Amino acid sequence: MNFYEKELEALKRAGRYRMREVVSSSLHDFASNDYLGLAHNKELHQKTCTALEKNDVHATKASMLVNGYHQIHKDFEDALCEVNGFAAGIVLGSGFNANIALIESLVRKGDKLFMDELYHASGVLASQLSAIDVTFFPHNDMQALREMLQNSEAKRNIVAVEGIYSMDGDLCSREVFTICDANNALLIVDEAHSSGVVGEHLMGIYEHYGITVQSNHIKMGTLGKAYGSFGAFILADEHIVEYLLNRAKPIIYATSLSLYDTLLAHNSLRYILAHAEELRVEIKERQQLVADIFGIQIDGLIVPVPVGDNRKVIAIKEVLLQKGYGVGAIRQPTVPSAIIRLIARLGESKESLQRVCKELAGLL
Repeated sequence: MNFYEKELEALKRAGRYRMREVVSSSLHDFASNDYLGLAHNKELHQKTCTALEKNDVHATKASMLVNGYHQIHKDFEDALCEVNGFAAGIVLGSGFNANIALIESLVRKGDKLFMDELYHASGVLASQLSAIDVTFFPHNDMQALREMLQNSEAKRNIVAVEGIYSMDGDLCSREVFTICDANNALLIVDEAHSSGVVGEHLMGIYEHYGITVQSNHIKMGTLGKAYGSFGAFILADEHIVEYLLNRAKPIIYATSLSLYDTLLAHNSLRYILAHAEELRVEIKERQQLVADIFGIQIDGLIVPVPVGDNRKVIAIKEVLLQKGYGVGAIRQPTVPSAIIRLIARLGESKESLQRVCKELAGLL
């Protein structure tokens, strides 16, 4: 018996039906979030395997608070804190879990959460897990946020924004830092799409804006995007990290991040820092190429191309697929209106990027 037959048929009629597709290595990849192409870097992979071979174990075996916190984790956390200017850090299983951990544990009874309306689905889900008092403010509307904070009578105010928004590809406003500081509000910055992409050393939006880290600042980043690995990290003041270790369920009850992924991400961090200047040049060249063809300025490497029609966006994706290019066809509810999401990633050549952009422009 098909318990969800009607729901599945409705999704198909609306052009919103999704299915998995096995990745083809023959495609030019302009769909993934591997922004710097490090997921293809065999030198980083070999270096990681060599280091792991010397370790007593190759798996963490337990949660971080039982017997699963290894020196490999600590070394990476310390390195992240040093280059990002934070006092303490935690590595964990994914950006999705990191948002659940932060929002579900930090927003207590009597607190108020103010979340940008375009915040990632993981954060939105976390805000609905329990009796969290949440208000969504208009995207990047700092005047609205300022008024909300000034009028709030909550015990604690927590604000959640993204460094680069995953679908629109735009930056959070620099004002959010000064507004939160002035109103003594905790600020969560999801740097999933900005860490490794912006800033002098590609450390993300804090570095890009030249922000001096304060005790109310929390930075979350993922390792499965620019770092070419898997997992996530949370950086914050020592007392906040201490609190998360005691209250955040995805940290307490989950097996700690794999040693391979942690080592690989640490090696990627070293690579990014050592090659930041040339990587920035590569990023700027791709941003200019996109501007020349589409007439739009992108802040990172996400190129959101409006299409508006669910069936058309799938048809465009299929045409490009037949020509050997993989792009994202994003539909509701992820976005209000269908877009082609093209990633101008460094893992593909500028010539290939130019070709796919011209092909896409001709299909609009």
